[in-house]
Amino acid sequence: MFGDQANFRSEVLTFEVVDFPRSYHTILGRTCYAKFMVVPNYTYLKLKISGLNDVIAVDSTFSHAFMCDREHYELVTTIINSSELPWLGDLSTPAVPDCNKPTFSMPFHPLEETKTVGIDPTYPTKTVQIGTQLLAK
Repeated sequence: MFGDQANFRSEVLTFEVVDFPRSYHTILGRTCYAKFMVVPNYTYLKLKISGLNDVIAVDSTFSHAFMCDREHYELVTTIINSSELPWLGDLSTPAVPDCNKPTFSMPFHPLEETKTVGIDPTYPTKTVQIGTQLLAK
């Protein structure tokens, strides 16, 4: 039922009630809109319904819609985290790297002969090593 005692509209609707935590208590679909002859306006968050004497307007505010969306986001995040957290814990192994340990155990030795070439003549200490042999291909 929508409206008040002076101007109301009531219809019988059949729907299922699902017992799980969600932020929406009722989702009105096309069948409800058709039965009540509702005109939804999503921009202004209003439903306009023809009543006995006049048009019945069911409305909300943007702050209320934002609050509902925020609660829905927090609820969904909690549900997803609670279902995925044990799985992620089993999948990963916590490791703390040792900053004092070197990243490689032996110094780098090239497999072929190399030649040291200076990069900048003004800085003779800046050099690069390049290979002296080309591949046979």
